[in-house]
Amino acid sequence: MNIDEQVELLMQGTEYGDEELKQAMARELRERLIESEKTGRPLRVYCGYDPTSTDLHLGHTITMRKLRQFQDLGHEVTFLIGSYTALVGDPSDKNKARPVLTEEQVAENARTYAEQAFRVLDREKTIIRYNGEWLSKLTLLDLIRMGQHFTVQQFLARENFAKRLKAGEPIFLHETYYALMQGYDAVAMQTDVQVGGTDQLFNIIVAGRKLQEAMGQRPQVGIIVGILPGTDGVKRMSKSTGNVIPINTTAEDMYGKVMSIPDFVMGKYFRLVTRWTPAQIAALEAQVESGELHPRDAKMKLAREITSIFYGDEAAEAAERAFVRLFQKGEVPEDMPTYSLQEGQTVLDVLMATGTVGSRSEGRRLVAQRGVRLDGKPLEDPLAPFPGPGVLRVGKRKFVRVVRPSGNHT
Repeated sequence: MNIDEQVELLMQGTEYGDEELKQAMARELRERLIESEKTGRPLRVYCGYDPTSTDLHLGHTITMRKLRQFQDLGHEVTFLIGSYTALVGDPSDKNKARPVLTEEQVAENARTYAEQAFRVLDREKTIIRYNGEWLSKLTLLDLIRMGQHFTVQQFLARENFAKRLKAGEPIFLHETYYALMQGYDAVAMQTDVQVGGTDQLFNIIVAGRKLQEAMGQRPQVGIIVGILPGTDGVKRMSKSTGNVIPINTTAEDMYGKVMSIPDFVMGKYFRLVTRWTPAQIAALEAQVESGELHPRDAKMKLAREITSIFYGDEAAEAAERAFVRLFQKGEVPEDMPTYSLQEGQTVLDVLMATGTVGSRSEGRRLVAQRGVRLDGKPLEDPLAPFPGPGVLRVGKRKFVRVVRPSGNHT
């Protein structure tokens, strides 16, 4: 790729909320890339991850995809585990203070983080570091000196802090330390580029660049990527809203969940999750716009691409075949769990016993919505005796073969 193509790729999917800022970052990135090409020194690029949980979903991998693009262009990528920042908790996208984790909890979560990241990143080209390496050595005087470069007004102007202040909700002093700690990460590693989501704009553009400049370093380029909407297409992907596409799932489940996203968010997924270049995405969107390609077929390409990233081409193709067989041809899957029906069980009892619903209220709701079928026929009364053996379908994707207990042929 020439420099223009590299800039276009690396800025793909970025959002700054300000066009002038975006253009400024693109110009600085171009300058760094030109210098790197002339000197032969790869850019030092990083993204920090606070291991506050172990359940990663597709939304967590957006920044990893951007890091991988830098890796593929020959730059030095550091996957920074926020072993110390996680102890404070990032307030950036929260309307209340995060619970403070213990060092043991952080260490336990960190063990699984990197392994999951290597499903996107090149293991051989990834440097893993922990920010406790330098943050643990800072003194109170160091923190005071860093704080001299910021005003209280700058923090209170942040959208989430401003909302909490207006609502009379507490803003704890330790939450303001987070931006200083993250900014110092950039100083400690002397980074050229930091990648983060839009919720990290203040921490990267304000805190990181300002601290680097104050300490005699050239301010880093901030690559601020958009936030991935969940399967509902509206809210950000989050476990709490249940709209996630998990990483640790199956190829069939991942493919099916991608196919469930609304058509209008496909463009975001193209730019944030796939390995496709801007030119490839433009060509695909032009085909859809002209009617040459049906949106469903474009989404199938997207689902196959995303599933392939995490499970490989063969598994992605098998998942696509299973999806076509199940949803487009109306067939039942070849493999499904088996459940032995017990005497006297109601429809609701079987739904709970098979684990196809998470609660009795969910079971009643699905039955009322005609989302529970036995051999294709809707079951209409959750408290009625279960009719008998057959293929039980719950919702769109859950199938169980219900059989009579061994030896019972009545």
